[in-house]
Amino acid sequence: MAQMNLHSFDDYKDELFGKVGTPERDAVEAQLKEEVENYFVGEAIRNARLAQKLTQEQLGEKIGVQRAQISKFEKGKSITLTSMRKIFKALGITTATLDLGNAGKIALW
Repeated sequence: MAQMNLHSFDDYKDELFGKVGTPERDAVEAQLKEEVENYFVGEAIRNARLAQKLTQEQLGEKIGVQRAQISKFEKGKSITLTSMRKIFKALGITTATLDLGNAGKIALW
């Protein structure tokens, strides 16, 4: 019977993205973190829109973009602070702050 070689998921991550602490691995992990954060912003937009029983088209009309753009925002794609401000204001969320840790908090709108 043939010997089976087992590898951990960490071994595969090291092979694909580089060892922990290398520039290549740091870049992959930073990109992944950004994508996850964008996903959560998109989910917040979607949840707020649905809570108000708005369609993507209706929200798009409120901020002057097409439905497809709202769809992208809700998927965490192509979103900027300016777009977030417009969307959340249109949804009645009138204040937001960015927590900068030791540097304090700043108002986004």
